[in-house]
Amino acid sequence: MNDFVNNIKKVMLVFLILFIALISYITYLYMFKSETAVASSYNQRLWAERNKVLRGTIYDKDMTALTKSTRISQTSQKLQYYQGAAFAHTIGYMDPRYGLSGLEKKYDAELMDDGDSSLSKFAFFSKDNEEKVGKGLRTTLDSELQKKAYNLLGNHRGSIVAMNPKTGEILAMVSKPSYDPNYLSRDWKSVNSNKDMPLLNRAVSGLYPPGSTFKTITAASALKNIPNVYNSSINDNGSLVVNGTRLLGDFQGESFGNIGFKSAYMHSSNVFFGSLGLDLGNKELKNTAEAFYFNKHTPTIGLTIENSVFPSYKSNEKGNIAQSAIGQAGVLVTPMEMALVASTVANDGIMMQPMLVKEILSSKGKSLEKLQPKQLGQVMTKENATTMKSLMRSVVSGGTGKGAALSNILVSGKTGTADHVEASKQEAPHAWFTGFAPYDDPQIAIAVIVEEGGQGGQLAATITRELIRTYLK
Repeated sequence: MNDFVNNIKKVMLVFLILFIALISYITYLYMFKSETAVASSYNQRLWAERNKVLRGTIYDKDMTALTKSTRISQTSQKLQYYQGAAFAHTIGYMDPRYGLSGLEKKYDAELMDDGDSSLSKFAFFSKDNEEKVGKGLRTTLDSELQKKAYNLLGNHRGSIVAMNPKTGEILAMVSKPSYDPNYLSRDWKSVNSNKDMPLLNRAVSGLYPPGSTFKTITAASALKNIPNVYNSSINDNGSLVVNGTRLLGDFQGESFGNIGFKSAYMHSSNVFFGSLGLDLGNKELKNTAEAFYFNKHTPTIGLTIENSVFPSYKSNEKGNIAQSAIGQAGVLVTPMEMALVASTVANDGIMMQPMLVKEILSSKGKSLEKLQPKQLGQVMTKENATTMKSLMRSVVSGGTGKGAALSNILVSGKTGTADHVEASKQEAPHAWFTGFAPYDDPQIAIAVIVEEGGQGGQLAATITRELIRTYLK
């Protein structure tokens, strides 16, 4: 009898534990995961709510409509994306089967909010049969520049980011290959399985070695941390050797002889900047990189940026420390990050918060909320930023970036030729160019990466030149 009672107690105890576990899990879901579940793109109730109100319109900076929603039936609507693939990664898509991305996802609540919650929840139409329409977005995008950037990349994989260095407003953000959100359902299988990843927004989620464009950060760190470094010089014989070990070499076996700070930046001496990296040490160079928002979340308006990476190395890892100073080893960046670096130099050392949306509008186009530019911080002193501006100007006027030069506009920049992360890859290196213009009063900052595009002073520089010509014409 006692054994029977004990067995009953054990069974009851097991059931009690399971009951407590179930209640605890339900409570956890309710307390901490309910908002996520409600907002999920797979929440069919939310899709029903979305379709009660016509989706709000997304505009460029000049109030040219980029999207339009049309009622198909009481329970469905069709979104039209006027610019197709050129704006796909920036605007994103909304699809009941595949969810949301881009601005469609970031501002889903506003785009489905007609401003009258009582009507939007209980009626497809207002009492006077007027269709209810969600709020609109006025973006910072320059349509002409966006389309120009998209066309200039041609059939190359890569990305272009252009922004106003004084405000942080994103003027263009392009990623290739792309897709047409108007035909997402038709093309989903091929797009999703494509090895070149057309759905990936390379501008904010693509991580690449920055190559010599990172020398801007190394130079900024040296100006801050090494006294009189601007007047220093070394003998560059083509290789940086420490204790009998070759750590790195100049591009294509070049050697510059006796070379100073300015010439080393102009002509992109790996030996000089690798030596600077060793003089700085990993800690100081990492501190400067993190001041530029490496390794941490970058506050934004209207987009999410993958964290760029600057790794930690031990003091005896001389090769990695030297390589990291020229944008190799474990250094990885997004094109948006490098646009921010150029923008910060152009803006006297002040980094502005990247913003893709400048205004929330009513369905009638009336301004409801104006979003203001914000400073993320004084990353460099104004004096050091002025020095860096002059150095970047010298790259285009007489260094590796002559391909970005214009006859009537003073362009500043830095080239980059970045090896693949996988050392065994035989493909051509990635081509980078980062820069700004005009030199005396910067209005636009740009980062261009062309995957496997070769030397940065060629294709990437000419793309930058044509974008600046288009914007400042």
